[in-house]
Amino acid sequence: MTIGSKAVSKLIVPIISNVVCLARSQFSTIKMAVDNPDFKSATSIHEFTVKNIKGADVKLDIYKGHVCIIVNVASQCGLTANNYKQLNELYEQYAETKGLRILAFPCNQFAGQEPGNSEDIVCFAADRKVKFDLFEKIDVNGDNASQLWKFLKHKQGGTLGSSIKWNFTKFIVDKDGVPVERHGPNVDPKDLVKSLEKYW
Repeated sequence: MTIGSKAVSKLIVPIISNVVCLARSQFSTIKMAVDNPDFKSATSIHEFTVKNIKGADVKLDIYKGHVCIIVNVASQCGLTANNYKQLNELYEQYAETKGLRILAFPCNQFAGQEPGNSEDIVCFAADRKVKFDLFEKIDVNGDNASQLWKFLKHKQGGTLGSSIKWNFTKFIVDKDGVPVERHGPNVDPKDLVKSLEKYW
């Protein structure tokens, strides 16, 4: 019995799909295998390795000597336009003159306001001419939270517990990689300047 091309296609496509899904599953497992310290014993963000928005490992010791803002971002939040604009302005003003670095981590845990994949997020950022560093989408709360973000919360607890309450929570990290301040979503990036000046 001969199988026609359409029948072959129907057989091959599910097989290919399953292989792709399996590959993605294995890739996800590999991504989680980054060797990071226990967040309770770590002393600096420089001890951690994370994935950038393109999936490449980034050792955060590249930020030694830089004051950093670390922020969880979302593309469909009511705070998005203002925060992206002002974060970009901060970076443009202080990246060269003061060595400021901004590390943005997309997160979909708050009302599903970052639903896209990495490609969607890159396009969104490109449309807004984002110049600061963008990382892979993560969880900031719960069992699957990024070890880096567990560390940030451990060092700088928030109001009514250490959990992140909403998009655009901002941590200021000093030149030694120590989280020194935490600011809620209601604090505009431009209002962080006085705090940043203490750590230049």
